[in-house]
Amino acid sequence: MGTFCSVIKFENLQELKRLCHWGPIIALGVIAICSTMAMIDSVLWYWPLHTTGGSVNFIMLINWTVMILYNYFNAMFVGPGFVPLGWKPEISQDTMYLQYCKVCQAYKAPRSHHCRKCNRCVMKMDHHCPWINNCCGYQNHASFTLFLLLAPLGCIHAAFIFVMTMYTQLYHRLSFGWNTVKIDMSAARRDPLPIVPFGLAAFATTLFALGLALGTTIAVGMLFFIQMKIILRNKTSIESWIEEKAKDRIQYYQLDEVFVFPYDMGSRWRNFKQIEQLKQKADKRVRSVRYKVIEDYSGACCPLNKGIKTFFTSPCTEEPRIQLQKGEFILATRGLRYWLYGDKILDDSFIEGVSRIRGWFPRKCVEKCPCDAETDQAPEGEKKNR
Repeated sequence: MGTFCSVIKFENLQELKRLCHWGPIIALGVIAICSTMAMIDSVLWYWPLHTTGGSVNFIMLINWTVMILYNYFNAMFVGPGFVPLGWKPEISQDTMYLQYCKVCQAYKAPRSHHCRKCNRCVMKMDHHCPWINNCCGYQNHASFTLFLLLAPLGCIHAAFIFVMTMYTQLYHRLSFGWNTVKIDMSAARRDPLPIVPFGLAAFATTLFALGLALGTTIAVGMLFFIQMKIILRNKTSIESWIEEKAKDRIQYYQLDEVFVFPYDMGSRWRNFKQIEQLKQKADKRVRSVRYKVIEDYSGACCPLNKGIKTFFTSPCTEEPRIQLQKGEFILATRGLRYWLYGDKILDDSFIEGVSRIRGWFPRKCVEKCPCDAETDQAPEGEKKNR
């Protein structure tokens, strides 16, 4: 009883709020529909339980569902592992090799990154996954990868059940003409007579579940392939992204001159990635463009009063929108044709880092500062979207 109480704590119960998000709702809905329909179709119309094969098939379906949900909830509730707030290395001299996070007021451990959604520094962060409404990192990466493996396998099994159910139940109801194919849903099979007739509603639901199973198999299977490709290279998605951006400039660096990171087992390439990340952040600040707010903006996701094009081209992302008031200043780092993304600067001195209020806002609400020397530069993504 003591062990049970130690596991179920108030802090753990607070994690249940992660379920109140569109990602887990859709993911669990797909799992529930595919699993339930596969069991119903198998028992009622395709492979009854009184046969040995039917019993084994039913146990396998339950097994897929349990393993998928177990790894899914592990990835969601166990979490990626966060760097403790205010963390410092035991040896003070090691701080010169670490980045400092102003939000967490702590040094970033090796291979950790700050997640804007979780608002914490995540150990060995791979990415923030909206389907589990949590980050994928050091502690839950294994469970997340197993979920990506088991979900397509379970959906393939379910899709086989759906196809065979529709085939066996519609075999005697199909009639082919010269130009048409007709399905007689009123005539039930008489050999053997099913307990519940396979009617139009059952056919439509099974067809819908088949579409979900096939779509999940393709989409999640591709994610599993990408994850395995990264894991086999001993990288994370963020590290791979940093390396891709660094390829154009790698010739300007001499790896022999890079210091050996004390926590990194002598890996010079990993040290290079950390230096490259710092350089990319510095380059991002250099490319930033300062704008002045000329129209108020309420922070609505799809504002109706900013033009029809702004309304229909709202960024499809979970990144926030920020409220703007006339006279404020924004440091834009990237943008689309009708939207910009940047940090709000709260004072007139344009000191970078004063404010971490950042998000998307309509391009119509701002104009470039004429006195800014960086006005000739465009935010990242702006030129290619014109």
